[in-house]
Amino acid sequence: MTLLAWLIFVAAGTLEVSGDAFIRKGLRGSHVLFILTGAALLGCYGMVVNLVRWDFSKLLGVYIAIFALVSVLTGRYYFKEAIPFATWFGLGLILAGGLVIQFGSK
Repeated sequence: MTLLAWLIFVAAGTLEVSGDAFIRKGLRGSHVLFILTGAALLGCYGMVVNLVRWDFSKLLGVYIAIFALVSVLTGRYYFKEAIPFATWFGLGLILAGGLVIQFGSK
């Protein structure tokens, strides 16, 4: 995977997690502007992730691993959640799956 693909996946993951976080905050606080901002960020995620020109299954398979990592780290450091061991272990399995998808067919 090229450095550009990694950067695109991190940007897409950040946009998707941010969009979800904005919608979550909007729904819990009844703020329509947060919900609309979240929807816009999710639309941007869809545009950015597809800048990588891979087969769709490989693209989303590898991206999901990056998304899972960004999600758990956001929960831990932004939302100050205590992440249980089972979540860290599951994240490790997801990351391992992303590596299999990325490098398994070579």
